[in-house]
Amino acid sequence: MDTRELRFSRAMIFAVEEINNSSYLLPGVTLGYQLYDSCSSVPFAVKVAFQLANGLDPMFDTGEQCSGSSTVTAIVGESASTPTISMLRITGPLGIPQVSHSSTCACLSDKKQYPTFFRTIPSDQFQAAALAHLVRHFGWTWIGAVRSDSDYGNNGMAAFLQAAQEEGICVEYSEAFYRTNPLSKVQRVADVIRSSTARVVVAFVAIGDMRILLRELESLPSPPRQWIGSESWVTDPDMLRFGLCAGAIGIGIQRSVIPGLRNFLLDLSPQKVSNSPILTEFWEGGFGCRLDPSVCPSVRLSKVCDGSEDIQQLQTPYTDTSQLRITNMVYKAVYAIAHAIHSIVCENRENSTVNCDKNLNVKSTQVLERLKRVNFSRNGYQVSFDANGDPVATYELVNWQIRESGKMEYVTVGRYDASLPPDQRLDIESEITWLKNSTQVPVSVCSESCPPGTRKAVQKGKPVCCYDCIQCAEGEISNNTDSSDCMICPEEYWPNAERDRCILKPVEFLSFHEVLGIILTACSVGGACLAIATATVFYRHRTSAIVRANNSELSFLLLFSLALCFLCSLTFIGRPSEWSCMLRHTAFGITFVLCISCVLGKTIVVLMAFRATLPGSNVMKWFGPPQQRMTVVSFTFVQALICTLWLVLSPPFPIKNLTTYKEKIILECNVGSAIGFWSVLGYIGLLALLCFALAFLARKLPDNFNEAEFITFSMLIFCAVWITFIPAYVSSPGKFTVAVEIFAIITSSFGLFFLLFVPKCFIILFRPEKNTKKHLMEKTSNDIRY
Repeated sequence: MDTRELRFSRAMIFAVEEINNSSYLLPGVTLGYQLYDSCSSVPFAVKVAFQLANGLDPMFDTGEQCSGSSTVTAIVGESASTPTISMLRITGPLGIPQVSHSSTCACLSDKKQYPTFFRTIPSDQFQAAALAHLVRHFGWTWIGAVRSDSDYGNNGMAAFLQAAQEEGICVEYSEAFYRTNPLSKVQRVADVIRSSTARVVVAFVAIGDMRILLRELESLPSPPRQWIGSESWVTDPDMLRFGLCAGAIGIGIQRSVIPGLRNFLLDLSPQKVSNSPILTEFWEGGFGCRLDPSVCPSVRLSKVCDGSEDIQQLQTPYTDTSQLRITNMVYKAVYAIAHAIHSIVCENRENSTVNCDKNLNVKSTQVLERLKRVNFSRNGYQVSFDANGDPVATYELVNWQIRESGKMEYVTVGRYDASLPPDQRLDIESEITWLKNSTQVPVSVCSESCPPGTRKAVQKGKPVCCYDCIQCAEGEISNNTDSSDCMICPEEYWPNAERDRCILKPVEFLSFHEVLGIILTACSVGGACLAIATATVFYRHRTSAIVRANNSELSFLLLFSLALCFLCSLTFIGRPSEWSCMLRHTAFGITFVLCISCVLGKTIVVLMAFRATLPGSNVMKWFGPPQQRMTVVSFTFVQALICTLWLVLSPPFPIKNLTTYKEKIILECNVGSAIGFWSVLGYIGLLALLCFALAFLARKLPDNFNEAEFITFSMLIFCAVWITFIPAYVSSPGKFTVAVEIFAIITSSFGLFFLLFVPKCFIILFRPEKNTKKHLMEKTSNDIRY
């Protein structure tokens, strides 16, 4: 029996004696006990189980004789899970309750298989969840795992791996070994740890196995590893000598205080020790001397103990009571059984001065049932069992820290309470030291974190923690680190350059403040000014021959309509609104029809004028000024009617174009009714073609009287511009659609203006000698007004 197990057995004796001397717990009843050493061996544990079940003589005891029945009421132990399971297979069917202080295998919570099992130490199911929570808390997603090849290690690691998977943690390797394996097996596990890329190793290993593994790792230096330990080894004082585990952090059973225990453990004299073989072995091993002089000396025990040995000066796990963890679980297990028995033998006790019925035959099955309802507090620690026979899972977070003196010590740095909500269970209270006594948390990931703006793409054939960082697709963002997917931005938003947040798309429309808008505005206003200036020139020279000969009334109306055509293009510039959308197309349609109607009237006048020169013709009386005005009004009225129907039935309206450009919003006008829009343009085109045809027919009339050539060319330019406009309008993106339309309006207006009025202005201003009636009548004798 090692010194740690010896302390457990002595703590059990201490608890039994404390209960036997108690006046409130089992007064008048004396508990007896028998101690067995299974040597952590399954065969020995099975042998002990048979002895307990059959009432055979013990292998050893305290030296005292107990009177009464030898029937076993309850069992405290075993320390390891696998021997415990072996014992339960034998004692369980007999209904003998077994309360373990150290068997943590989660499998023992299965009441169908182990209905008689209880424990004062939490199940590994909780420890595994705590370890996974701890690993995830520090951002470690790429770890190695080693375990004891036993029920404790295999079941504990299986629970941990399941919890780790739920936490998004990947395991590079998972190795199992046992202390009885060949050395080559342990060496292979050590080599796997050395060659791995994971810097964090979770060890769900029994203390004996862990000691062998660390010895092997110390034999050949390897890259530093951050060790995460289970309670089995991470709080054992004997393990502190392994410097390669400096900075280790793990789960430990809560430290506790048992008043009077230290004095009891140290209350050993050579006489007391010599009465117990196991205490004799402990004494001789601790002081290196033999108690019995008659025993033949050996190499190890060559001298005889002289009585000067002081146990208080002995530094062993037996004498160290500063870290009472599992020892307290033994203490609580004994008290749990005592409380169960108390509820049976003292059930009818009404007076505190009356002793319990010590002659009552207590059966193990009775104790089994009463253990399920045990609920008490001892030394400030609550003791109770849930439906699975498990206590409330509360752990300490233990860190191996090197002090200034160079000595390695345990430091409690936090708590884990499984009874709290998941996000509150882990509480880090103190600073943790890591590898090489650093306060910087080590990094252990298969792939570096993907920054916002990217997503994780798992590498083929590797765990999910190994991934590449792929930039989010166009129109998508990720605003968290290590995002698995990218989010699509809302319709009116677009990712920023880093693609980590959505921003409002910039709004685009043809503005008065941009270069293109300024140029088009200048051309529009300039054209209107030219039209007004020409009208002024014509008005000042209204009595001149060329103005009178060119039908001054239609000329002034044409100049007015041209000025409106130039100015209507301004309605296409600026932020579209409901009114501007309705005005821009209707104003454009009506003013252009008015303009072409005037040109068409002038063309008809030219044709009628020369037909009037034929003998006997009086055509001009049917196409005088009233008829000319009526023609213009009629053509314009038809366009006004089309526009009115368009506005009433399905008017244009402002829209946000989100499809032309993905990264910006185009503010534009939807035409509403496509039939209305194309009817307006079609009517303008029809009049333009009619005017072009009539002007083409009059192109060979005498030059001095003929304005038809200029009208023909102006209509040719007009038609060419608008025929070109259609494909350009359809294919131009965004605000350039509006710019194309404005360009067509301005270009066709300038075409009409320059061809119909610039030659006349040139004559009026610079060649006044040609602005005479005589010059105009050189090739005809009639004074014809057209």
